[in-house]
Amino acid sequence: MESIPGWEVAFLCGIATWVVLSSIFNVTQKTRSFTQHWVSSYVVSGTPITLRIQSGHCKLARQMTLLMAFCDYVGNCIKDVVCAPRPSSSVVRRITATEDEKENALEYGLPSSHTLNTVCLSGFLLQYILSYTQNEDAIIGLAGFAVVCLFVFLIAVGRIYLGMHSLIDIIGGLAFGLAILAFWLSVHKCIDDFVVSGQNVSSFWAVLSFLLLFAYPTPEMPTPSFEFHTAFNGVALGIVIGVQQTYHQFHHESVPRVFTPHLSFPAFLGRMLVGYPTILLVKFCSKALTKWMLPILASALGIPVRSTSYVPSLSFSASAKKSDEIKQAGYIQKLLFFSRQDSFDVDTGIRLLQYTGLAWSVVDLVPSLFSHLSL
Repeated sequence: MESIPGWEVAFLCGIATWVVLSSIFNVTQKTRSFTQHWVSSYVVSGTPITLRIQSGHCKLARQMTLLMAFCDYVGNCIKDVVCAPRPSSSVVRRITATEDEKENALEYGLPSSHTLNTVCLSGFLLQYILSYTQNEDAIIGLAGFAVVCLFVFLIAVGRIYLGMHSLIDIIGGLAFGLAILAFWLSVHKCIDDFVVSGQNVSSFWAVLSFLLLFAYPTPEMPTPSFEFHTAFNGVALGIVIGVQQTYHQFHHESVPRVFTPHLSFPAFLGRMLVGYPTILLVKFCSKALTKWMLPILASALGIPVRSTSYVPSLSFSASAKKSDEIKQAGYIQKLLFFSRQDSFDVDTGIRLLQYTGLAWSVVDLVPSLFSHLSL
C-alpha cells in the first residue's frame, strides 16, 4: 500500500476543519451581514454611472473611427517619408500567422502603427470614460491610466517579440502617438460639432479625402501603406456623410439601446440578420459599380489610367512598369508640375469609393432599413 504524503492529509484536514468551524460559527451569514449593506450602498450610488453608460455612445463611435483614420494617415505618412526598414528577417525570426500580418510586414518600420494606434485609441477612450462619468476619484483615474500603460507596454513588447519592430520603432510610435492624442483631445469637440451640425460638411470632407490622396508622400519602394490609408480615408468619408445626413434620426445620444424595452433581444437579432448581409452587399456592389464606372469616366475625360489588381484589362505591361513602378507616387506632381507619370492607378479610386459606400451603409442605409422594418 502506497503511503500518503503528509501535505495531502494536512490539506484535506484543513478544508474539513474549515467546513466544521464555518458551520458552527455561522460564518456565511456573519460575512453577509457585514458586507451586504456596504456593497448595496455602492450599487445605489453607482446607478447614475450605469445609466450614463447605458445611454449610448454614438459620439464615441464616430470619434474613434475618425481618430483611427487620422492615426493611420499620419503614421503611414511618416513610415513612407522615413522609409526605415523592419528588423532583418534573415537575422531576426519574424512571426506572421495570417496573410494580413504578412502584408503588414511589407510596410516600413518607423513608427510602430500598433503602438501609435494603441496609445491614441486607449488614451482617448480613458479620457472619454472619465469625463462622461464625471468621476473625480483620483484612485480610479490612476487605475485607468495604469491599465492603459500596461496595455500599451504589452502591445509594444509583442511587436518586438514577433520580429516586426525594433526598439526605435516602438519609441517613435509612442512619441507620435502621444503627440497625436494631445492634438486630438484639443480639437475632437470642434470636429464632432462640425460633422453633426456644420455647413457644407459632405462636400468639404469629399474634397479633403481627395486631396489627402495627392498629399501622400512617395516612398522609396512600393508598400501597402497607401492602400490602408485609402481604405480608412473612404471609411471616414462614408461615416461623415452618413452621420451628417441622419444624425437627428439615428445617431443622437437617445437612440434605442439593445436589451431595453425600446430594443428587445429578438429585434436585435433581426437587426443582425438584416444589417450584416446588407453591408456586405453594398461593399460588393459599390466595388463592382466603380470598377465599371471609373474606367469609362476616365476615358471620357481623356485621363490615362491603369489597374494593378481590380481591372485586368487595364493592367500595364512590364515595359511601361519601369517608368511608373510605385502606384502612389507623384499624383500632386502630375497635376501641378507635369511629372513624367503617364497614367493613374484606378484601383485607388475604386478602393476609396468602395469603403465610402461600406461606411455609409453602416450609418445611413442600414439604420433606414431598420426604421422601415420596425426593427
